[in-house]
Amino acid sequence: MKKLIPSYIRVPLVFLAVFAAAEYFLNPSEGEWAFIKFPMLSLFLFVFLLLLITIEVVIDAVEKVTYHLMTDEQKATLEAKESKFLSALTKSKDIEHEDEIILDHDYDGIKELDNVLPPWWVGLFYVCIAFAIIYLVRFEVIGDDNQAQEFDKEVAAAKIEIAEYMKTAPDVMDKEKVTLLTDADALAKGKEIFTTNCVACHRADAGGQIGPNLTDEQWIFGGDIKNVFNTVMEGGREGKGMVSWKATIKPSDIQKVASYVLSLQGTNPPNPKAPEGDFWKDGVKVEGNAPAKQDSVSVTKDTETVAVK
Repeated sequence: MKKLIPSYIRVPLVFLAVFAAAEYFLNPSEGEWAFIKFPMLSLFLFVFLLLLITIEVVIDAVEKVTYHLMTDEQKATLEAKESKFLSALTKSKDIEHEDEIILDHDYDGIKELDNVLPPWWVGLFYVCIAFAIIYLVRFEVIGDDNQAQEFDKEVAAAKIEIAEYMKTAPDVMDKEKVTLLTDADALAKGKEIFTTNCVACHRADAGGQIGPNLTDEQWIFGGDIKNVFNTVMEGGREGKGMVSWKATIKPSDIQKVASYVLSLQGTNPPNPKAPEGDFWKDGVKVEGNAPAKQDSVSVTKDTETVAVK
């Protein structure tokens, strides 16, 4: 019995199809092959190939034995069916009827047959013509995007979406993206966090106790939103300053508490702790160590002059 696709073609095709599917689904990105990255996949492919070969060998053996056990009548019937099937695919004339389609051309005794083209080939040819017409109209007449242009547009749109998300994503907030919040809800949440975590060192009115006064205009690590946010996030001076809160308070909430702290500027609580650090006004560092409203005098001690605020 003849097979439409021989075993030596069918086995590699099936194996390559499975191999390609494994590579596509398990390792879609470029880089090392999936069967190298995943040793168990290599074992599976090897066993699968052996299984394919074994199945083909068994099928061939069974078909040969079956064919030899057939009667002449059964063999003739089988061969007629196979011939009819192949004829349906090719529409070619049997050798007995070739005289009906032989042409008058004769080249040194070589004659030409006028067999029709196989139906599958003709159908594929018409499909290619239809595809070419549709392609021409869509991309050359209408001007629709091709695959490369569609990919570029989708990537650009994705980048815009990511950029917009990153602007407002609460838990990826950092020193470079943080902004000062002024809405009542955010400040109320900041006050709640401050009351829970910060009053032990800075007092409820933020006038300062162990930690510095947060209501004046002098700051050890800077008095704008980025610096206050970073101080709460990373902590103060090592060994004696404020601890880092990033493991306890998420970045979006640190932004709220930093904004609340800055909203307390100028509240003048009673008995505040003495100012520390550099002078900041409206989020901008001012050169000099003290506000203009405070007078500075010089005190001479031995040979050293000290500025006292």
